[in-house]
Amino acid sequence: MKLLKIPFLLVWRLWFYILMFATIIIMVPFLIVLTAKVEYYPTFWKMIRLWAKILVYGMGFSIRLEADEVLEKNKSYMFCPNHASLMDPFILIVLSKNPIVFVGKQELVKIPIFGFFYKRVVIMVDRNNPKSRKRVYEMAKKRFKNGVSMGIFPEGLVPTENIVLAPFKNGAFSLAIEFEIPIVPQVYYDAKRLFSWNFFKGGPGVLRVHQHKFIPTKNLNISDKNSLRQQTFDIIYNDLLNDKKYMKDTNRPNNEREFKSPLS
Repeated sequence: MKLLKIPFLLVWRLWFYILMFATIIIMVPFLIVLTAKVEYYPTFWKMIRLWAKILVYGMGFSIRLEADEVLEKNKSYMFCPNHASLMDPFILIVLSKNPIVFVGKQELVKIPIFGFFYKRVVIMVDRNNPKSRKRVYEMAKKRFKNGVSMGIFPEGLVPTENIVLAPFKNGAFSLAIEFEIPIVPQVYYDAKRLFSWNFFKGGPGVLRVHQHKFIPTKNLNISDKNSLRQQTFDIIYNDLLNDKKYMKDTNRPNNEREFKSPLS
């Protein structure tokens, strides 16, 4: 029965890439204009949300959000979801009406067409270069206005599928403390199971998301970043550990492939 599903899964996966690149090509004239100035970013975000909805719903997914706390309009946040699927950034984009700026790796600039727009809207970082990290702070300071938020997948990679949650890096928490913006821990239970990097598993379904109560950072200093990081990690880790569907998929055999995330 599993062998009969493989051709359909491959066609379904191919449909994702057709849908993604076809919509990018259609949007190119608008993207050229909307990425020209930082002031256009809120309008750009509306278009990107529409694009993300086309991809998520066009693949046969629906999103079911459980929110312990609701986002306020025109307020900045640091979104910190777990990362296990290419679909994760699109889930985050669909969920947030508030514009989000991502911090990502500069290697993606090399991708034709995509790289041109990527470097104009994403804050790029080279972790081996101290000057690059300083540039992230400077650019973030300019962006945290009028409710623009930031999204960082704190694991910094897509871990092997037998890992519940990879250790977090410090970047998101240092920035959140520096700019006194609350951490929004989000748990994505189903993206790894339904849309993993394994092309021979998955399928349409419901993507469950748990948005936990926000973690305030006001009055914290940079020496608190490790405890803030651990607090966020524990919230997400314990939630994943208690989800039967997530753990059943995590504990299946041969989950040993590791992928670097472009949005770390």
